[in-house]
Amino acid sequence: QVQLVESGGGLVQPGGSLRLSCAASRFTLDYYTIGWFRQAPGKEREEISCISNTDSVTYTADSVKGRFTISRDFDANTVYLQMVNLKPEDTAVYYCAAVHITRQGYSTCRVFDFWGQGTQVTVSS
Repeated sequence: QVQLVESGGGLVQPGGSLRLSCAASRFTLDYYTIGWFRQAPGKEREEISCISNTDSVTYTADSVKGRFTISRDFDANTVYLQMVNLKPEDTAVYYCAAVHITRQGYSTCRVFDFWGQGTQVTVSS
């Protein structure tokens, strides 16, 4: 079974930084497109960024451009979301999601089959 585990969330002051990790257990992420999402209380889930299995950044939301960077480390079997200059409106639960390259639509960053449990990010002074 595909399992994704997010980590790295926490409480940070405005202007601070965090790096989130999305790790996989018992399978390799090499053949998966990975997306990062977030959901704040009372709001719809928002896709933040997406990276292909070939290490190409396919999508970054306007709301985080210039502040958030997605990357992947094939050796570590982990996808990261580096977040800098955090703002209170970035407060949310952050999730990573995966879709295998054999799935129709895998490259669109709109189709995901597997989700992690999420990690809380709170930006507050």
